[in-house]
Amino acid sequence: EKDHLTTRVSYKLNLRGPSINLQTACSTSLVATIVACQNLLLRQCDIALAGGVSISVPHVAGYRYQEGGVTSPDGHCRAFDAQGQGTISGNGVGVVVLKRLADALRDGDQIHAVIRGFALNNDGANKVGYTAPGVDGQAEVIANALAMADIDPATIGYVEAHGTATPLGDPIEIAALNRVFGQQSQQPGSCAIGSVKTNVGHLDAASGVAGLIKTVMALEHGQIPPSLHFERPNPLIDFASSPFAVNTALTEWPRHDTPRRAGVSSFGIGGTNAHVVLEAAPPQPAPDPSRDWQILTLSARSDEALAQAAQRLAAHLRHHPDLDLADVAYTLHIGRKTFKHRQMFVCRDLDEAIATLETQDPEKVQRSVQEQQDRPVVFMFPGQGAQYVAMARDLYREEPVFREQLDRCAELLLPQLELDIRDLLYPDSEHEAAAARELSQTRVTQPALFAVEYALAQLWLSWGVRPQAMLGHSLGEYVAATLAGVFSLEDVLALVARRGAMIQALPSGAMLSVSLPEDELRPLLNGVPSGSLDLAVVNAPGICVVAGPHTAIERLEAQLKQLGTDCRRVHTSHAFHSAMMDPLLDAFTEYVSTIALHPPAIPYLSNVTGTWTTAEQATDPRYWTRHLRETVRFTDNLQTLLSENTSSSPILLEVGPGRMLGTLARQHKLINPAVLASLRHPHDQQSDAAFLLTTLGQLWLVGARLDWQRLYADERRRRVVLPTYPFERQRYWIEPVAWSPTEERDAMTTDANTESDPQSGTIAELHPRPELLTPFVAPSSMIEQAIADAWQALLGVGPIGIHDNFFDLGGHSLMATQIIARLRDVFPIELPVSDIFDAATIAQLAAIVEAKLIEKLDDLSEEEARLLL
Repeated sequence: EKDHLTTRVSYKLNLRGPSINLQTACSTSLVATIVACQNLLLRQCDIALAGGVSISVPHVAGYRYQEGGVTSPDGHCRAFDAQGQGTISGNGVGVVVLKRLADALRDGDQIHAVIRGFALNNDGANKVGYTAPGVDGQAEVIANALAMADIDPATIGYVEAHGTATPLGDPIEIAALNRVFGQQSQQPGSCAIGSVKTNVGHLDAASGVAGLIKTVMALEHGQIPPSLHFERPNPLIDFASSPFAVNTALTEWPRHDTPRRAGVSSFGIGGTNAHVVLEAAPPQPAPDPSRDWQILTLSARSDEALAQAAQRLAAHLRHHPDLDLADVAYTLHIGRKTFKHRQMFVCRDLDEAIATLETQDPEKVQRSVQEQQDRPVVFMFPGQGAQYVAMARDLYREEPVFREQLDRCAELLLPQLELDIRDLLYPDSEHEAAAARELSQTRVTQPALFAVEYALAQLWLSWGVRPQAMLGHSLGEYVAATLAGVFSLEDVLALVARRGAMIQALPSGAMLSVSLPEDELRPLLNGVPSGSLDLAVVNAPGICVVAGPHTAIERLEAQLKQLGTDCRRVHTSHAFHSAMMDPLLDAFTEYVSTIALHPPAIPYLSNVTGTWTTAEQATDPRYWTRHLRETVRFTDNLQTLLSENTSSSPILLEVGPGRMLGTLARQHKLINPAVLASLRHPHDQQSDAAFLLTTLGQLWLVGARLDWQRLYADERRRRVVLPTYPFERQRYWIEPVAWSPTEERDAMTTDANTESDPQSGTIAELHPRPELLTPFVAPSSMIEQAIADAWQALLGVGPIGIHDNFFDLGGHSLMATQIIARLRDVFPIELPVSDIFDAATIAQLAAIVEAKLIEKLDDLSEEEARLLL
């Protein structure tokens, strides 16, 4: 199906631009490159693949020389040499990736060379014969390409010639070059010339791109490789009177006043001529400063390929110690497709990266097998009690978005608090104790915690991590509501500061965490005199928090210990969400009434109801008063969330200090969500930046869709050359099959890894069944086995399960026609080709066959009936 090669590639890679199959004989691939350039300049596409392929099937060793033909009598291609009598054939594939230069520079791509100019033409009839080359056409196409490039031919340092080593073709090519270059006052031998055909033979349709790739590499590395087998020039070529000299050794190609430049020619039988003018890539700017920590991500289709990818990357980094680690990470993120077998780790330098890749240290490398690519993310915001001095200090120092947002909050809070929260969050060492005392005061705690969580959420959003839903724990619901658009930042900071100050002015109280379910705890609270205790929080199915006066909490604590029930004091100054809040409720409602409230644009859960917050609730000032006073139904929030995500368990991302909410979430067993934290525990010694980047990598591991470009929004990064995918190669070449006579075998007893040929009575090896998502189920009926035999014979794969998809196994429309033809020979029924598209598994197709056979049961022979039954 060579005529479908380009469209097949477009289909497989989902390429939407022009998809063109060209044939201009030997110049095909360079013509394809020029056509791709034209389409790029016309903006028919933004990136293009161009090249050619020439493969002889089956492979043959050697060739029969014919006097006067184009092939060499001794198996050597001696371009421009006196003994040159022809070329040799070769097999090869070559493809280049093309992009507009401005776009490639903007996108930080690895640029190997620049195409400055190009031209196409045909010799027409101005030559001795159809297959002969024409000097006029060749000279014209070279001149036109140089004119488009708008450069002096004297600046061309190398020409990759068509160079077939034929006695007629080589002199004509040099004559054409002399006609263009000879008009300049160039020194003899000032421009090197060569032909890649002396190295790899004539690749026919791929020969042009082979010469192009060779020349690009010469430009990039500053060295011109030798053109082989040249000893003395063809007597019809006068190199002494031309600027050209055959390059016979590896030659350094220094950069002078102008960039290195080269020309590449490719001339096809029939007269279609192509020439491109190349220039060395522009110098790359120095890398921007980068983060101290980088995430390296790798993925593959199997564990074996993933392990190989890690080792190949380690070897590459070891051999290229000048690589910028941030560019390596950027390339892995932007330039590689994500597969289900994944691994990632965070590191600071190349040495650490190499060591981790080589040792696969389980303390550093994290892995997953994840099918999902767009798993929903839910933001969770903790409440008071999670705060600590220096929370997110490294992020404030290293992440501009976090710093800008926290600074904004701090400035807005200055008139409310009459202090700068940054002095308390990030004090110097001698003031840490005093800052901790001040930060524990509710009037400061609540606005400071809000500011950190809000800034952290904005950082996640700037990295492209967007929540499908949100929930907060007590104060955390204010952050969720603000991100959802209920409050403006200015209003919510004033509200949170006022809320904290009002609570601070109340008498102190106590809170007790109790390891009992709500229905077992409430009777104990009802027995307390005057109902002085309240159920403040339901955190998990077996974890609640009680709030009230100190003496009442002490009595309950003693009672629970007598009953053998686990309980512990919560370190807090007030009895939140209890009757001790009642004195401020009216004033709080009145204050909220002065603030503009808006319906939420992002869904978030209500602590008050345990279900989704409605627009009516979010915009009602009385709701926020209830939120201050009533029980925080966090466990109901989680149960609502998890019960509604049965098809795709969400990723719960705690956006705030500590891991309390994540710990509580893991107590809920309805679904097994991924639970991740954004900030380290205060006792962890890890960098905040390393911790957060690790979480970003974990989001990728567990299936979140990430926009990695957003991570580098403040940096100019570039793609660098890294090892590509480590294909687990299997040979599918068409070889002569070693057949051996055998006795006729029953289809049911044929070995699962072989397929019998019914005509020859022989056994041929099958390739193993590829990795599929469907489990293998062997055929169980004679009909299923007959269909499986037909599939195995044509697909060359075995064993095949009854739920395996025909097209996933490598089948296509033409093969479907052959399958149906075989089945018609086996079963006396009409099977349209469309059946295999509607029923692409053996089980589905067998059901159709069986139904049609039953319709014809009376007309069947005894053997046909036995097959059915």
